[in-house]
Amino acid sequence: MSSLHPHRYFSAENAPLAHELYQTVADLPLVCPHGHVDPRLFSDPDYRFGSPTELFLIPDHYIFRMLYSQGIRLEELAVPRQDGGATEGDHRKAWQKFAEHYYLFRGTPTGIWLKEAFADLFDLMEPLNGENAQAVYDLMAERLDSADLHPRPLFDRFNIEVLCTTDAATDTLEHHQAIRDSGWHGRILPTFRPDAVVNLDTENWRDNIDQLSDVSGVDVIDYPSFVQALEQRRSFFKQMGATATDHAALTAHSARLSDAEAARIFQAALQGKITAESATQFTAHMLNEMARMSVEDGLVMQLHVGSYRNHNADIFAKFGRDKGADIPITTEFTRNLRPLLNRYANDPNFKLIFFNLDETTYARELAPLAGHYPAVKLGPPWWFHDSLNGMRRYFDQVMETAGLYNTAGFNDDTRAYPSIPARHTVWRRASADWVAGLISQHIVSESEGAEMVQALAYDLAKSAYNL
Repeated sequence: MSSLHPHRYFSAENAPLAHELYQTVADLPLVCPHGHVDPRLFSDPDYRFGSPTELFLIPDHYIFRMLYSQGIRLEELAVPRQDGGATEGDHRKAWQKFAEHYYLFRGTPTGIWLKEAFADLFDLMEPLNGENAQAVYDLMAERLDSADLHPRPLFDRFNIEVLCTTDAATDTLEHHQAIRDSGWHGRILPTFRPDAVVNLDTENWRDNIDQLSDVSGVDVIDYPSFVQALEQRRSFFKQMGATATDHAALTAHSARLSDAEAARIFQAALQGKITAESATQFTAHMLNEMARMSVEDGLVMQLHVGSYRNHNADIFAKFGRDKGADIPITTEFTRNLRPLLNRYANDPNFKLIFFNLDETTYARELAPLAGHYPAVKLGPPWWFHDSLNGMRRYFDQVMETAGLYNTAGFNDDTRAYPSIPARHTVWRRASADWVAGLISQHIVSESEGAEMVQALAYDLAKSAYNL
């Protein structure tokens, strides 16, 4: 990407030194400990991405979220409907609509990622627009037919050392097994995510429990058998190379229930009689249970908090989850997580990585918690804050109190495979810019700064996730 400006994303006053620091880590392998790339991309050696629309537009809620906000219907963008409704079948038309509104991404993280990916993969420097849309589409389509732009060759081109997927507790991990059986050298690891069976208010929860019974070999008929099935699945994921679990909750509430109360709530759920309050209580209880299991099996526990999911009921009904309609809420950690932290966070066998969408908690709660409890690490800026400015705010609000080495480095957290190098580039450049500022203020030496940038780019993520 030499045609992109060498000082991009650096502040003017730090640019020369930041550039020097960045060069020391620019070619380090990418460690991708948390993300949502589909493992089937790698299980088939001849997998092809399909059209440019299928590569960039359809899987990326960052893109169609912005377009939807401007009145463009998801059907016009070829996003498939889950309710059987019609959607645009002509990918060229969908791409044309995207291109005509590409200007909407100016100054946004998505605009940065797209610019980097277009330049790196297709040598495209001219901004996409309505006039060049079809020419760009033709060029991309031709290039996507070449073997070097298949997922496995791109894994090497991107210099990825390890990539972790996120997989439901009921997933058979057949694609991970196929990758293993193929003898391919790429390191693709699963991550255990039990939300669809733990959060009792999840749509189709009862069906998910039936699937859990099938894949675990444990007949889930009550709370004890439910816990047994989860433990069996965690063991299987670990055998398949998993080093972490992932949990999403609306809040950080972690109060523990008695076994009798947990059993009562679970039985009510099996009978279709669950209430919103009981579902919230059960999720809080199961966060404790998941922490207990992590102490026992060593899987790193990730906790993503603060997203009010599927806020737009119409979009959810037509298109389902993960369609850009998730909105952050305010969050409290100090009181809500105290039961879990007091029970487990002093145990040397436990690791807990926080992610949160409420930035006001960074300096007030999360940094002090990470700066005290041995088990706690802070994940990088997440989702709406996975941006250049979000990273700068994170460095300013977190590092003085938590300390650099109580953070977990970077993860790309993306479904959009081609954007992975761009996301790491932004993080590494933002890190170099922040450290250059510390050096220029004589807070750290140049040699210390070089070690800090290395840690942010590579070392912290490997350590935090036991990779």
